[in-house]
Order: sequence, then structure tokens, then C-alpha cells
Amino acid sequence: MTGTAAEYTGIDTDGLIDDPETKVVVCCGSGGVGKTTTAAALALRAAERGRQTVVLTIDPARRLAQSLGLRELGNHPKKITVEGFDPKGELWAMMLDMRRTFDDMVLAHAGPERAEQLLANPFYQTISSSFSGTQEYMAMEKLGQLVASDEWDLIIVDTPPSRSALDFLDAPGRLSSALDGRMIKMLAGPARAGGWGVRKVVSAGFSMFSKAVSTVVGGQFLADASAFMQAFDTMFGGFRERATKTAELLRSADTAFLVVAAPEPDALREASYFVERLSEESMPLTGLIANRTHPVLADVSANKALAAADALAGNGEGGSVTEAVLRLHADRVALAEREQRLLARFTKAHPSVEVAGVPALPTDVHDIDGLRAIGDRLASAARDRA
Repeated sequence: MTGTAAEYTGIDTDGLIDDPETKVVVCCGSGGVGKTTTAAALALRAAERGRQTVVLTIDPARRLAQSLGLRELGNHPKKITVEGFDPKGELWAMMLDMRRTFDDMVLAHAGPERAEQLLANPFYQTISSSFSGTQEYMAMEKLGQLVASDEWDLIIVDTPPSRSALDFLDAPGRLSSALDGRMIKMLAGPARAGGWGVRKVVSAGFSMFSKAVSTVVGGQFLADASAFMQAFDTMFGGFRERATKTAELLRSADTAFLVVAAPEPDALREASYFVERLSEESMPLTGLIANRTHPVLADVSANKALAAADALAGNGEGGSVTEAVLRLHADRVALAEREQRLLARFTKAHPSVEVAGVPALPTDVHDIDGLRAIGDRLASAARDRA
């Protein structure tokens, strides 16, 4: 493996986004590796090549909006119309707001009266914004909504920059377990029975439990939780069914997972975790995008460059532009070789995973032109390999 990006590229990104059978592309990876930029670049390129595309970020940061030249994005798709962008298809973008998504789900499926009760319930207001896993549950719900709308033929998902980024794959099962659990059933029981409220739990043989919990969280909390479970109980089945259907889509041939990583030890360790997790979940992994690589642009070894630079310095030409360029080239070769060793180690551990190298741009990506350049580099690397 040498320093050219084409030699470790094996992902035909244009073929992927052009394929009408590709319905969903999920980008995942650790923070700071350019995952959001990659998702936005693929979405932009897909739209310019004629697809009706929407890119959804689950990451609460505003990098997606900034890269598209926007101040902010909301919980509903917004069509991208900026100067210099005239795609054959369309590009829409949105940022998940888990509280708004939860509220919308309640309004759509609970009925007016029950929805009003739920939205006003203090227990609901707490779990809809801070309950463990809410973001992942609502990501699954939003993705399901986008698919069901049938307004876009390609959905690109930018997941959160953490190991929990793939937790939404478990959303149906985890939420089922949480809401079917013994404690929740205890809370739901008195509400379903009606009339007695939390006191019904006490009289039904849960005196020790109820008193202990009431001491910690208060009787009003238990009453709110009980009322919430009564209102939410019938709606949950529909959510579970939709989430399960979305999970099936993510495991189908219509979906492609891309793991994004920088050619750095920590990022590649995280990439290995994602690759292994996707394999365990039987998810369709397309490959690894090694972002911001530094391929060598001249066929001169580091040793030769340093020897030439030293010769110039010995001849009284030290400090010249030529000497500086030679030393910079030697540094670039050393960096490229280090990245190649790291990627070779990853490939050895995961020989079946295709790897695409995307050379770093000279500046940060913050507009349409930058995203277009990233898409071009991904595509040109695949063409070079072919």
C-alpha cells in the first residue's frame, strides 16, 4: 500500500447513490472525523445527479446547517435553495428534535383529548426530553416517518458522534422492555383500574414498594407516571410496530451503512467497534470512508527529499524555498506512511470491509462548494481504482 488514495479505495459512492434500489444511507462514526460533512456531501451529490434526497442529522450540533449555508435546521425537512446550487433533483435537510418528534407522534396517534392529557403531563414532559434512549427512539420514529411519506427516494442519516449512535437499532426492543417492565406495569396498574389512583397500588399489595418510591420521588410523581401510562398504553403498540418495520428496512438490501473515520488510532478503533456491531446486527455495511487522508503527490521518498534538503543547506542554500518544499514533502511522506500503516492494520482485522480514502481539503468545509469538492474526491477515487 502506497500513499495514493486510489490504492485503498473500494467504494463506488456514485454507484451507491445512483442506484434506485438504495433507499437509505446511514453514516456513523466517532466525533470529529467529518461524518456530518460526508453525509451532507453525499446528499448534495445525489441531488445534483437527479435524486429526491433528504439528509437527516441526529447530531444536535449545527454542523449540517452550517455546511449547507444555513443558520439552522428544524424538525421538519427544509428544501435547500442557495445560490450556485441548481440540482437535477432536490435536496432537503433537517435536524432531529426529539421532544418535537415525540410531541408530533402523540398528536398524530393519541387522539385530541388523550394527546392533550399526555402533553400536559409532567411525567411525559420529563421523559420526552431526558429519558434514557429517547433520542434513539425518536430517531427511529422520524426515519420511519420519512420513509412512510414516500416524498424522497433517498434518505441519508447522520448519526450522533458516539458509540450510542447505533443504539437506535435496538429502539423497538429496548422501549418494549422499558415499558413492559415490572415497575412500569406497577405504575400503569392503578391507572388502568381507575378511581383509586396510586392508593390502589398500596391496597393491592404493593405497600412497601409504593411507600419507598413515594419517599424518594413523591406521590405526585407516581400519580403523574400512572396517568401517563394509562394514556400512552394504547399508543405504544403503534410506535413499536412502526419502529420494528423501520428496523427491518435498515437490515434490508435497500439500506447501506458507511462508517466514517479519520486515519488516526482512536478513530479507527471506534470504526472497528462500529463494523463489529453492524456485523453482529446483520446490517448491510458498504464500507469505511477514511476521511482527510494525506496521499503523496510526488514520487520521491522521504530519505531522498531530506538528503536533497541537507545538500542544499550544505551548499549555502539553507532557508531557500526549495529546501523548505523538500522538507515539507518528507514530512508529508512520513504522515502518509503512518496513515497507511493504520489503515493496513484496520484492513487486516476486517479484510472484507472496503475502504475509501478521501484526501483532506486545504480548508474546512462550510459551504456548498466545499461539499461538492468532497463528493468529487470520493467519486474520483473510485474512478481511479476502476
